[in-house]
Amino acid sequence: MTDPLRRRLLRAGSLLPLAAAAGASLADAGAGAVPPAPAGVGPDALARDEAWWARIAALYDVARDPVPLENGYWGVMARPVLDAYLRHTERVNREGAAFARRAFPALYRDAQARAARALGIGAGELALTRNATEALQALIGGYNRLRPGDAVLCADVDYDSMITAMRWLRKRRGVEVIELALPEPATYQGMIDAYAQALERHPRLRMMLLTQVSHRHGLRLPVAEIAALARRRGVDVILDAAHGVGQLDMRLADQGADFAGINFHKWIGAPLGVGGLYVREGRADAIDPYLGEPDPHGAVHARVHTGTVNFAAFMALPDALDLHEAIGTARKQARLQFLAGRWLDAARASGAYEVLAPEDPRLRSAIASVRLRGRASAQDARALAQRLHDGFGIQVVAREGLASGACVRATPAVFTRATEADRLGDALAEIARDA
Repeated sequence: MTDPLRRRLLRAGSLLPLAAAAGASLADAGAGAVPPAPAGVGPDALARDEAWWARIAALYDVARDPVPLENGYWGVMARPVLDAYLRHTERVNREGAAFARRAFPALYRDAQARAARALGIGAGELALTRNATEALQALIGGYNRLRPGDAVLCADVDYDSMITAMRWLRKRRGVEVIELALPEPATYQGMIDAYAQALERHPRLRMMLLTQVSHRHGLRLPVAEIAALARRRGVDVILDAAHGVGQLDMRLADQGADFAGINFHKWIGAPLGVGGLYVREGRADAIDPYLGEPDPHGAVHARVHTGTVNFAAFMALPDALDLHEAIGTARKQARLQFLAGRWLDAARASGAYEVLAPEDPRLRSAIASVRLRGRASAQDARALAQRLHDGFGIQVVAREGLASGACVRATPAVFTRATEADRLGDALAEIARDA
């Protein structure tokens, strides 16, 4: 064990007697580390308060070289969550199989119920998984309302593994797979119209995949409106909420989808390896039990079989949720979009970039992407990302898959400084001058 890890475990352990003496959990202590917001200051105004967000950033141990602007991959844990995770890891390692057999089931149920409350759904509507991909593959593969000749719909903004799973239904279920290229530039009504027209053109549609926030360029779909259109035509929606939960100030149940895959290790800040599968109450019969899993009561957890999980990661989920809620989802959303806007303004002003971030705030998220005009190949995107890393010390990532071409994605986090977002904007401006 490394010295830093040993010190972390010892520190986490030393907090336990203090928390117990005060009648509080370690999660309470972590959530209490969040500074109170100034009275009467709303999320949009607070988003510009660098002093307040510096105190939030102080809860994270993050390397700043290169500048970390690729936080869409996953969200690093804040220090109180990491302390809790290491404490849980130590317990799992010390108690071994006896812990897993006897203590963990109740702790799992506690974490599941806590997560369901945070999502605004019933505990019986949620099963914990390792990630959203696992959940969505189980939902897509297990969806049993398809017959040969039916159709399913996905789009170029969807996640690669999910598109693969939808295409697999052609062979497995004998259905037609409709692949939609969403129009650019995106407008709110334009997104609704694109799906409405697809529903009109394909009367055999039975199921569609919707991605709440695209991992490619951050487009936020008007999910509730599109899901309502689908419901009126008897079309089920499977929602990829991997980038929505924790980043957007919304309730999952209000999105209109009966099925969803969730990540808790992206915008909630739980340890890696914590996701969720949501099935609205009364809809479990539309998803087959996973590979013949026993299903005496139509339980959601029978729709996925994760196997042995990272026990400590699941146990730390309530700690992460406590800290996340203490910061506030609405505040997170406002801060992240404020940071994204700073570097995007510089990219737009240069005139050298196609900015793949809608003007309409209802369609924006923390994630945003650009490409140099006329340079939409995967090689072009990788070259731009590499130049930002090597020449300016900024970590971003190239993304492919959009019908319009490849792009470079940047994603801030709650610990990102405004000066770091500005650094990306300045770098893009300098590259534009050279281009």
